[in-house]
Amino acid sequence: MAELVIVTGPPGAGKSAVASRLVELRSPSVLIEGDEFFRFLREGRIDPWLVESAVQNEIVTESAGAATGRFVTGGYWTVYDGVVGPWFLRRFIGASGLRRVQYIVLLPPVATCVHRVATRRDHGFTDEAATRHMHQQFDRAVLASRHTIRDPDVDADTIVHWITDLVRSGDAAFEP
Repeated sequence: MAELVIVTGPPGAGKSAVASRLVELRSPSVLIEGDEFFRFLREGRIDPWLVESAVQNEIVTESAGAATGRFVTGGYWTVYDGVVGPWFLRRFIGASGLRRVQYIVLLPPVATCVHRVATRRDHGFTDEAATRHMHQQFDRAVLASRHTIRDPDVDADTIVHWITDLVRSGDAAFEP
């Protein structure tokens, strides 16, 4: 069954590790790495965590939502790995054309996120202050607790199991 599972959270939350395992559970499936949409920006790109990037972020969010929605409506079980905070969720879903998504926020302690960002390899994002800022935004966001996995001190496979259960039960469903 085609549907969209959004795995989000601040940098260093473990989104990519979890999303890459989730996408392997069904076929046909698609893994969309949200960071790629920011890489399309060239001249005039503004770091997305800065206040002055609001309009840019809206455009990128809508573009990512539209592309993601097309895969789902095309019959693919789709996992989106990227920063889609609750403040942008309705905009993302609206652009996708979908009526319902599965929405999961990974939110380990800020110290865990900072450590992961500082020590990961093959990733261009290393800004500690921005990591702390985005963690704070997710931590303060108004969102039903059923969408958030907080302080997971377990491996990615265990989190994948939890998410699978949330999706199966419908507890992770979000309908704008």
